[in-house]
Amino acid sequence: MNSQTFKTEKIPLGIVLKALEKRFDIRFTYADKTIEGVEITEPSMLLSYNDAITYLRTNTNLNFKIINSRFVAISPSRKVTRPIEPLEEVLLTTYLTSGITKTKTGEIVINPDDFGILPGLIEADALQTVQALPGVISMEETVSNLNIRGGTHDQNLILWDGIKMYQSGHFFGLISAFNPNLISNVVVSKNGTSALYGDGISSTIDMRLDNDINEESTAGLGLNLIQADAYTKLKLKGNMELQLSARRSITDALNTPTYQQYFTRIFQDSNIEDASESNQNSTSNETFYFYDISAKLLHDLSNKDKLRFSFTTIFNALDYLENNLTSTLKSDITQYNLAAGINYTRQWSKFLSSDVRFNISDYKLKSNNFNPDTNQSLQQNNEVLDQGITLQLKLDFNERLRWINGYQYSNVATTNLENISNLNFSNNNENTVETHATFSEFSFSSYNNKTHLKVGTRSNYYKPFNVLLLEPRLSVNHKLFKHLKVELLGEFKSQVTSQVIDRQNDFLGIEKRRWVLANNTTRPITESKQASAGLHYNKNKLLVSAEVFTKKVNGITTRSQGFQNQYQDINAIGSYKTKGLDFLINKQFNNISTWLSYSLNNTKYNFPTLNNAQDFNSNTAISHALTFAGTYTINHLKLALGFNWNSGRPTTTPNTQQPIFDNAINYNMANNTNLDDYFRTDFSGTYNFNFVKNTKAELGFSIWNLLNRENTINSYYILNNDNSISRIDNKSLGFTPNLSFRVVF
Repeated sequence: MNSQTFKTEKIPLGIVLKALEKRFDIRFTYADKTIEGVEITEPSMLLSYNDAITYLRTNTNLNFKIINSRFVAISPSRKVTRPIEPLEEVLLTTYLTSGITKTKTGEIVINPDDFGILPGLIEADALQTVQALPGVISMEETVSNLNIRGGTHDQNLILWDGIKMYQSGHFFGLISAFNPNLISNVVVSKNGTSALYGDGISSTIDMRLDNDINEESTAGLGLNLIQADAYTKLKLKGNMELQLSARRSITDALNTPTYQQYFTRIFQDSNIEDASESNQNSTSNETFYFYDISAKLLHDLSNKDKLRFSFTTIFNALDYLENNLTSTLKSDITQYNLAAGINYTRQWSKFLSSDVRFNISDYKLKSNNFNPDTNQSLQQNNEVLDQGITLQLKLDFNERLRWINGYQYSNVATTNLENISNLNFSNNNENTVETHATFSEFSFSSYNNKTHLKVGTRSNYYKPFNVLLLEPRLSVNHKLFKHLKVELLGEFKSQVTSQVIDRQNDFLGIEKRRWVLANNTTRPITESKQASAGLHYNKNKLLVSAEVFTKKVNGITTRSQGFQNQYQDINAIGSYKTKGLDFLINKQFNNISTWLSYSLNNTKYNFPTLNNAQDFNSNTAISHALTFAGTYTINHLKLALGFNWNSGRPTTTPNTQQPIFDNAINYNMANNTNLDDYFRTDFSGTYNFNFVKNTKAELGFSIWNLLNRENTINSYYILNNDNSISRIDNKSLGFTPNLSFRVVF
């Protein structure tokens, strides 16, 4: 950012703040002693609002907290951070767009308050934003199926304020289930994960809420073509604050173009669409809605003691009524995740602090599916109850050396119920896994600030199986030259939860995956080993980054991989190995940021009992993926345009010489070919303005798939009653516009 200044002499910070207040119509709130004696080189007049705040953070030893679009709070720099937090030092000030940074220990940090704009997005949706990072892709265009370095979605650890979440999407995956209004930052780790984290053998996505009491109360309202939302950060007294947010869909009251596109995309391959097309003598009516409510209470008991309570509930519901000549038949599906946590921190001395956390996450997926042809109803339930406690002790020897030790206990129980009327069939499976884990981790920065090291280990004892696994973790970042850094990351990880598909039409064919636990026989503990090496060049706002990686995962099952070919009804145990490259070139000008990212992925399955024990292409192996995008900011206007291309999803075709054998489809080798190339163009824009006194407003507009290209995102085959074969293609979202209006006061 220093290259953006015209002057070299330093002036009092107070003068700079007054100039920025006038220029951006904002107010800085601070105590006079906070900025007393602080001097800074005057920033360039060409800097945008977000870049100006970033410049102040980078060039002063102060904390700048954006309360809303009008107020920015300044406080002294705190040497002590939350024990779960990464090192605060930043490797890159801006990554792709404002509000996205990279730490010196390899994590990507997304800050919704500072977020600029990305193509197709008009809000800082955490799980949509993650997909802009190299190496992250969703083959189904959903936030409930993120594929990172060959992994399936259930191999991502998704945390909301330290609590594991088992539901990540609204509208069955098209919208993130996490309201960005209360999220302070999102920390994404693809490798070299901190030893504090268990689970998540593909990645960790840690969404953190504000943990410090704000200077003033704020509130906001928002509306778009799918939902309405509101939030507030209410200061109850000097040492207490209540944060609240709520969202609800408007889709059951208003049929918008956005909703129509979402509905077509989600229900195109479900029992609902099948019933509508097969029965010409009936009419149908669907009612869908979702909501989420989040809250956090912050109470500073003293200067040394802090108490925090977090709560969220996420809910989706669909009712489907089918009216025939004689009766009205009802099918429905509901999905929700309720989570709560209590956190107590104590600063015992300048060097020693402790943290105690209690968490609970309760997930339920229920459906009732009535089949008029057989006059039967199918009831299916999937439930997860996750309870845990985490104890941490952190010792800061100095500003360069930190040592964290801790213990973590978790008890996870799953239930899978299935009832079929008329047949008097009932099946109920319940499983529980207790895990005892310890972790220890050192973080070190050299005197010359050229080397940053994080090394730790985690031990997981899975009680039901009497299995102890040791998991070393490593992150090294070293500055070779002034503008060139090398990064080495590595980790061992394991997890006992996974999502499986028993039948493609489970849960009305809408939410096919159900959570299950490892039993260490037919469902082993999943284990991974990963290593990566990267080079990062950063000079004059030009970033060139390249990272090569390799990962081996053992203990996967065919049920967890979503096969729709000859292996669909087989339960086999195997592994996958992935090798690849993530590349990014990002050039930033005064008001323009452009980037090109490319990912190479070679992921192979190995199932000893399948394919003659030979390796074959993974279901998630998108060999090549490329994104070219740019953002433009001028005054209060932000624009973004992006192009996304990939080489198509693997698929399996029937044998052309003998397509049917023994009354079944005779397939070629699994994943013998790929679907056609995928290509999508997205656009978005936002405009900020003063609505009324002390109230800021933002108008947003976005178009997903601007060129309305028809992309096939999945393809499979079925055998008809007349012994013919039909190909079923699932299509991507078409031309999908959205409008938003938001006020902050």
